[in-house]
Order: sequence, then C-alpha cells, then structure tokens
Amino acid sequence: MKTKFITLIMAFIVFTITSNAQETEATRLLQEHNKEFVPEIFKFGEKVHFAVGYDVSNVAMIEGETGIIIIDAGMSPIRMEALRLKFREITNKPIKGILITHGHGDHFGGIQAFLDEGSNPQVWGRSGALGNDTGFNIEANAGEKAGLTYGNVRGGRQAGIILPDSIHINNGVAPKPDKQRTMFTRGKETAKFSPTHLFTEERKQIEIDGVKFELVAASGETYDNMYIWMPEEKILFCGDTYYKSFPNLYTIRGSQYRDVKSWYESLDKMQEDKPEYLLPGHTRPVIGKENVNTTLTNYRDAVKFVFDKTIEGINKGLTPDQLVAYVKLPENLASLPYLIEYYGRVDWAVRSIFYGYLGWFDGNPVNLNKLAPKTEAEKMAKLAGGENKLKEMAFNAFEEGDFQWAAQLSDYLLELNQNNKEIINLKADALMEIAKTMITATGRNYTNSYAIQMKEKIKE
Repeated sequence: MKTKFITLIMAFIVFTITSNAQETEATRLLQEHNKEFVPEIFKFGEKVHFAVGYDVSNVAMIEGETGIIIIDAGMSPIRMEALRLKFREITNKPIKGILITHGHGDHFGGIQAFLDEGSNPQVWGRSGALGNDTGFNIEANAGEKAGLTYGNVRGGRQAGIILPDSIHINNGVAPKPDKQRTMFTRGKETAKFSPTHLFTEERKQIEIDGVKFELVAASGETYDNMYIWMPEEKILFCGDTYYKSFPNLYTIRGSQYRDVKSWYESLDKMQEDKPEYLLPGHTRPVIGKENVNTTLTNYRDAVKFVFDKTIEGINKGLTPDQLVAYVKLPENLASLPYLIEYYGRVDWAVRSIFYGYLGWFDGNPVNLNKLAPKTEAEKMAKLAGGENKLKEMAFNAFEEGDFQWAAQLSDYLLELNQNNKEIINLKADALMEIAKTMITATGRNYTNSYAIQMKEKIKE
C-alpha cells in the first residue's frame, strides 16, 4: 500500500511538472505574440500610413490630392480620437472618404472620432447577403431582429472583459480591448450603423480625391467582407481574411455559419492581384511580393485543407467528435508562425463545417433520443456507486491533474444539485487550470471568464 501511495505521489509530481511546462509554453507564446500589437505607424510610399496597435483593429490613412482617406475605424471612439490626433501630426488635410472592410464593430465602432471633424466624408462598405437579409453588418442585424442578446455575454467572455490583467494576455489577434466601451456592450448601436455608399458588385473601381481603389467582394469571416486593392501602389488591405494566426473560421461567441469555402476562395482572389504589401485588419503587415505570395499560399492551403479533409471525413460517415481526431493540419503548415492557433482552432472549424452543411444531427441515431442531462447524471451517479462516490471521483481527477475529466464529472454533479458550492468551486478551479494550457486566446479568455463568473455567483 505504501509503495502504491509513493508511486501515485511521484506520478502526480511528474504530471504537475509536465502540466506547468505546457502552461508556461502556452503563456510564453501568447506573451511573445504581444509584439504584434506594439503601437506603430508604418509608412508605405509617399501617402499610405498604417497604424498597428492603437486599438483592437488596424487603421490606415491615405493621403490624396487635397484630403485623406481612412480604411477601417477601430472599435473605441476614445482610442480613435487619440489616433486621429496622431494622424493630424502628419497632415491636416480633411477626411474625404472612409472605407470599412466588413461589418464587425471592432472595425467601425470608433468611426465617430473621424466623423466629428465635420467634413462629411463618403463612407463605403459592401452590401452582402445572408438568407433573406442584405446589407452591411448583417450578422448583428440578424441577431437584433431575432431578439438575440446572449451573444453579447459570450462575446464579453471571449474578449476577456472581466479578466484581471494578471491572466489576460491578449485576444489572439488583438491587444486587450477597451473594457469600458466595447462592441460587446454596444451591440444595438453598432447594428444601426450603415455606410453612406454600398457596393454589390464582385469588384468595383472607385476614386476618392485622386486615389484609385478597387473594392473586391471577399466573403469569409462575414458575408459583407471586402478587401481593398490599391493597384498603383500594389497594396492590399485584406480586413480579417488574413492575420497572423490560424483563422477564426468559427467564433465561440457564436455567429451564423462562416462560409469556409468562400474564405479560401477569397484568399485565391487576393493572390491573383499579386500584392507587394499585405495590410491586415489585425497584426503587423506582410512586406515583399515573394513573402506575401508565400504567406497567402500557405494560409489558403491551410483553410482549404481543413475544409476538404472535413468533407472527406463527413463522406466517410464520421461524426463531429470523430472528425476532430481525423482532421489534423499537416506539420509543415501547423508550425508556421502565422498559422499557430492564437485566435482560431482547427477543431472548432471542423465542427462548424459539419454543422454548417448537415446541421446538429451527427448521424448516430442514439442522439436522436438523448437522455435529459439530469437523467443522465442520475444514471452516472448510480454507475459510480452513488453521488458521494461520483464526487470523490471528481476530486480525485482534479488532484491527479485530469482537469478536463474533473470538469465533466462536475457537470454531472451540478445537474444533481446546481447550488453545490463545493462542486461549483471544483469546476471553476478545473477550468482555470485548463485555461493555463490553452494557446487560443479566445478560448482561454472565455474559460477563465466563465470560471470567475461561477465563483462570483456563489458569493451573492
């Protein structure tokens, strides 16, 4: 018995060392990734200024003949006012146009800071289509029409709004957001915003103040997404079609299906223009024709691989859980610094593609008549030898470092007694241990936020 006990202790010590190493590596990589968000204004040629790190998303200023054109407008009016003043150190020309790459609030929520100058600029966006809805920002508009509000709760968790700085590193492709005023607390306001000019074509040429732009339809993260091509300068503003992370092909805050096939087809379009500068909506620019081409090729290949392999697995009759094990990004792609899972995850994308094409039913008839969660919990407790035995197993799993199993067993116990403070704390502690090993910032933020909210609730 003594030998067995010593063996268990040694095993726990080894696991703890391994777990801490994983935690340290995930944290180290995310902290290293913060270099992508150091505030800097890049200059390309004589007239293009590209601001990185001044808000959640990047913002560009292009000098025209008599005025300036802004591309994307950040999320926070306060931060955008500060950036506007930085731009005004470069030029005092009036704003003649604002181009918004897509209808997510982190790309236009700060627009008022620029509109307040009173120059009445033309504001361009793309009119997309989602079911019977058409227009700009149709994702938020559809949610508002449905009366959906819980997405704001999930979005706040994903963004880490409540997290202390000690555990909030970044948001994967962005620095920590403004916790006082964000897209997640002003959903109705952002849903009501609309550009003054909308285009519906595949590609539209426009000229503002002597500067030529091509607006190109590029569905992917949203159905109103576009990229902006400056043919004379060979500069491509890609919005969120590319950034330095495996892409967020599914967002855990929840949204309508993101068309993964259209996403990689949009990357194909971008390559055809042969850009020499790739200026993303998040993270730092990619510079040089060969570097841009290699980056876009690998990025497109990664997205297409995940899509094709998932469809291949579906056609084999695999369920979502089985597909997650089946679809693994090849090492030559997964190891690239701009395909590390800082923001999106391959397994989340796989599940989303399945549900996007086949819906919730995984094909297993057992799941057509699943037991109610409480009934299943009662049977699991009985199988374990009683509720006390199930609780003992949950605590043992935690002490052994099997935090995922501890959390799952806690869910059964909370179905039996949702007010059990001991188990609420156990699950929260297990979640926070899991979060330490997560490199995907959105998942890490969500997991920590959920755990903190659990603990706060039992204090009430």
